[in-house]
Amino acid sequence: MENVISLLHGFQAALTPTNLLFCFIGVLVGQIVGVLPGLGPVAGTAMLIPLTYALSPTTAVIMLAGIFYGAMYGGTITSVLINVPGEGASVITCIDGYKMAKQGRGGHALGVAAIGSFIGGCIAVFFLTFLGPVLAKYALKFGPPEFFSIMIFGLLLLVGLIGKSVIKGLIAALIGMILALVGQDPGTGVDRFLFGQIELLEGIDFVILAIGLFGLSEILTNSEEDMTLNKPEEIAGLIPPRAEWKPCLSAILRGTGIGGLLGLIPGTSASIASLMSYSLERKMAKDPSRFGEGAIEGVAGPETANNSYAGAALIPLFTLGIPTSPTIAVLLGAFIMHGLTPGPLLYIKNPDFIWAVVASMFIGNLILLIMNLPLAKYWAKIALVPYELLFPLILLVCMVGVYSVNRSLWDVGMTIGFGAIGYMMKKWKLPTAALILSFVLGKNIEFTLVQTLTLSDNGLLYLFERPISGTLLTLCGIILAAGLYTTIKNKRGALAADEEA
Repeated sequence: MENVISLLHGFQAALTPTNLLFCFIGVLVGQIVGVLPGLGPVAGTAMLIPLTYALSPTTAVIMLAGIFYGAMYGGTITSVLINVPGEGASVITCIDGYKMAKQGRGGHALGVAAIGSFIGGCIAVFFLTFLGPVLAKYALKFGPPEFFSIMIFGLLLLVGLIGKSVIKGLIAALIGMILALVGQDPGTGVDRFLFGQIELLEGIDFVILAIGLFGLSEILTNSEEDMTLNKPEEIAGLIPPRAEWKPCLSAILRGTGIGGLLGLIPGTSASIASLMSYSLERKMAKDPSRFGEGAIEGVAGPETANNSYAGAALIPLFTLGIPTSPTIAVLLGAFIMHGLTPGPLLYIKNPDFIWAVVASMFIGNLILLIMNLPLAKYWAKIALVPYELLFPLILLVCMVGVYSVNRSLWDVGMTIGFGAIGYMMKKWKLPTAALILSFVLGKNIEFTLVQTLTLSDNGLLYLFERPISGTLLTLCGIILAAGLYTTIKNKRGALAADEEA
């Protein structure tokens, strides 16, 4: 009952004109980001962070969260109508969604995707409402050793699953940790890695790093590709025939469960949730041969799963301060930038903020449902904007946003430099997400480690004397060893195959 009352207060805050306006702006921008191939929620969220500097923390996070789950909706439209996924989680939707559009059933695909996304998103936020405070109360019993171990465990899981090579993931994570150390030591005040540049005294700005690594590098990479797109298919009715309601509802419920569960696990992504949902629907179908030929369950399940994932992924962020995906890591950076520290104390120190954001997600999902059903065919046309016009415009927005933060050309130069680094990392297949995750968590990892060593007389052994931290660090060792073994084994197998050829 206490949670319901808190949520009602949250709606009171979320429905103020300012927060409602920026919730609408967030989901609108997220929709556009999702529609435009090559951007995605990570780059879109990172590029829009400078616009939140003048906003209150609550309004800023409401808008950024809207971009995150709004992009999940937007990617569906181009997947169905022109066979081009706007972001990674919508790749699976192309398989049956575009087939349905070619059969004149594109409206049904978009309709069930919008309804499923709304249901999945709302149920995930419902769990955030009731599960979040319970986890936060339990997490209050954690000390510095437990938080250090949780962050290392989450970081290692993400690094291991983001890229194809654990070694490359660890290299990227190490670079991120080094960048996080730039500036002054929080304990002693000693300068570190300044190289004579006073601009680095306060460390590297998260906005500069995020926009460079994600925004600029995406533009540079996509500018090399042929982005000629198909003409959107025509849309007829949006509501599926009654005979398809039952299988669609079953697929939506299963997709909600898969996305909600995976959202709680570090190292997963909305793309994995979509893929697992599609695989499950195909296995449970009476006639699996329909999949790939326009099966409506192949749209309903994955689209529900990726939106359910988006809501559930906020639970570890709010309760433990652990990002479970690259986009959530960008949100974590935005929290810190606005003076908020995600974790169990957030529910005690900033309850008004928490409940306003949660309530805004219900509102945002409703706005997206209204925007998606009648306007889908118009959204698809945005993707047809020539990229020789679109990319310079996005680049201009990025540079103006970075310059406006401190009115510093140094920041612009740093952003361009990180854009070049991000571009080269993509060429060398080093996961940029691992770098940004370790950068965001780096200072907290260092701080909790210093606290642990201060509390202990046994040094690092104290981490293993505590049951939870000891168990998590042991699992870290197992995961690291297994990942390195798999990487080495695969490399040897590839070399053997090349020799035989």
